[in-house]
Amino acid sequence: MKRKFPTEFVYQVFSLILVIIIVHAVYVTSIRPTAFEILEAQEVRMGQDPYYVPERSFFVLVRDFEQQACFTLMLWAFAIMGFKAFRAYRERRLLDEDLVNVPQGLRILPEDSREYARNVQALPEGQRNLLLPRVLLTALERFGSTRNVQDVAATPRDMAEGEADRLESELSMIRYLAWAIPSVGFIGTVRGIGEALAQAHLAVEGDISGVTQSLGVAFNSTFIALLISIVVMFLVHQLQAFQERLVFDTEHYVEHNLLRHMKSD
Repeated sequence: MKRKFPTEFVYQVFSLILVIIIVHAVYVTSIRPTAFEILEAQEVRMGQDPYYVPERSFFVLVRDFEQQACFTLMLWAFAIMGFKAFRAYRERRLLDEDLVNVPQGLRILPEDSREYARNVQALPEGQRNLLLPRVLLTALERFGSTRNVQDVAATPRDMAEGEADRLESELSMIRYLAWAIPSVGFIGTVRGIGEALAQAHLAVEGDISGVTQSLGVAFNSTFIALLISIVVMFLVHQLQAFQERLVFDTEHYVEHNLLRHMKSD
């Protein structure tokens, strides 16, 4: 028996490597240099004008390592969700086709099940392994062996429940990333507060620049992480809803296009 190549695992590994390289390159070449220039310009302005209030800059908000890690995890989650959404879209396209091709008014007898199964088996291997062809083949094979429509009627429901559980378990990695993003933000908060406390003696002497900069790290990392987490969780729920509708529509397709045409001896 041929072992299936772990395409999704390889995709996840290479997408993570690619995301790390891209995000790091953007930070090194653009975000951090720009943020340092903005901070230096603001320090000069504050030295010249004691009433100057610095404006919040996007580059300053996202310049720290925690925000870089959050964006890396976000893009990796997007890549994984894109892979799963594309696979679900391929499954949904099959629902627009009549794979069994039963003429209107014609009944399928148990001895006809093998003939109709050939229509599904003639599909390319990539499509034959999708949910709908697997359910159709299993239902036809069971009908040919049991010759009982009531027994066959339980097949789509059982396979749909199993597929729903499998899809739910496959979302665990994305849910972990959605949890990890705010956790990384809180790490930045702890680091920033720790650095601010380490410079408390300078604040007592009147130099609060180091404390304010460290507190900026703390609040900026949490702010960015929570915003990213909101976006990721929204897309996770959209993907889950899309997959659930696919499973439900597949079950309905089998009942409408196959089961209602079956007739026991």
